[in-house]
Formats: sequence, C-alpha cells, structure tokens
Amino acid sequence: MSGWLAGKRALVVGGGSGIGRAVVDAFRAEGAQVAVLERDRGKCATLRDQLPDVPVVEGDATTREANDRGVAAAVDAFGGLDTLVNCVGVFDFYKGITEIDGDDLSDAFDEMFRTNVLSHLQSVKAAVSELASQGGASIVLAESTSSFYPGRGGVLYVSSKFAVRGLVTTLAYELAPHVRVNGVAPGGTLNTDLRGLKSLSQNDIRLDAKTDRACELAGRTRLNVALSGEDHAWSFVFLASDRSRGITGSTTHPDGGASMGAPKHVQTS
Repeated sequence: MSGWLAGKRALVVGGGSGIGRAVVDAFRAEGAQVAVLERDRGKCATLRDQLPDVPVVEGDATTREANDRGVAAAVDAFGGLDTLVNCVGVFDFYKGITEIDGDDLSDAFDEMFRTNVLSHLQSVKAAVSELASQGGASIVLAESTSSFYPGRGGVLYVSSKFAVRGLVTTLAYELAPHVRVNGVAPGGTLNTDLRGLKSLSQNDIRLDAKTDRACELAGRTRLNVALSGEDHAWSFVFLASDRSRGITGSTTHPDGGASMGAPKHVQTS
C-alpha cells in the first residue's frame, strides 16, 4: 500500500460491517491507527477478535454518551484524533408516502432522522474540539446517491440523505479552516448489512439479501459494475488524506455512473 494515511488517527463510527468495516480495513492498510464505535454487540466481538489492536467501543451513535466514549477511546489510545468517519445508516425499502400508515409516520420519521442525521451530528459534536486542535483534520460522512437523486430509496430515506448532504456543506463552511468536511455518496453496494426501520417492521430485512443483487446493481450503472464496500472505501481514504487538503464541502460519487442511467449495449468488432 502507499501509506496515504501514515500517522493519521481515526474514529470510524459504524465500523462493524459493510462500508464502515471496509473503511476500517482500508485505513489500516494505508497506515492509519483506527478506533471503532459500533452498536451491534456481535459485530464488536468480531472486531475485537479479528483486530485485537483496534479500540472498539460498543454504543448507539445517536447518543452523545456513546460518541464521547468513542472519541475518548481513540484519544486515549493514539494521543489525538485527526479523522472522523461516520457510516451509520438505516433504509426504508423504497416506501412512498402513500405506503406508510399515518399512525406509523411520526415514529418512522424519528427513527430515520435520528439514525441517518442525528448520529452524524452527535459524532461531529463529540469530535470537533479534538479535530480542530490538530493540523490537517478531516471529517468524511457517508452520503448516498439518494443525497442527489430520487428513486434510490423511499421518501424518508431520500430526504434524510439530502439532509446529510446539507450537513457536509454547512459543516465545511462552519469548521473551516481548521477541519475539512466532505462526503462519499455510494450507489447500491454489495455485502452490506443495511437494515430497514424497526418502526415499519423492517429491521430484520437486509438490503443485500437478494441472491441476484450483483446483476441487479450492475444493471443500474453506466459502467455495468456492482460495487462493494471495498470499492467505496478508497474514496474515504483519499478525502481523509493530505492529498485532498484543498477539498472541503465536496462529495465523491462512487456509483458506477448510476446517475447517467443504465448501461447501453455496445457492439465491438
């Protein structure tokens, strides 16, 4: 590896599976020291078993207390914090407003925005003082193609991801020049444990459960590729590195060109 993150000290929130776990592995491969905040007890146990040198904090990223413990664990272990990554999220399985029962709407909204938006704010609030005291600090938040386009989720998911896009913009403005803030907006992703809303009885459904998901994802993209968390992780590496020191308030789009439509068939001779 190139050592792009040599000397960096990072906290990855939601680092137990999917894109978050891929970010943990990529950051470590590039020379960073990494701590993890993860809600799921089983995922925490797996991380501790597989990566015994990684500080792992079990806790709910929507709460101040868990994020404070996550930041403290990273600072205690590494002597400081240079990078914050948040990959926490929940899905709504394309539920439109006409498909959500009126009695469920308020609870579903609260769950979606607490998970997808408040978790980012809590993480930033807990880490910002430590980050601002370092040189070249960065925050990278997980957005989605749904942060820009409809049809990549339901009404609650898409609106929550537009909100995360807004966080990237306004936090970049507020925290400059001491901290850079950027986003990564993946398209559909293989091998993710993204679940649905408990308030809509979707919490036991995995987005990645379909056996033909690779073909489905490739069929949506202009490049005809099905991307994994490992593919997306390198965008986080770049934005956390000093090679992106002039970039803030921006979003990368590792989505295979999904915004340009499905692939066309090209005849070759």
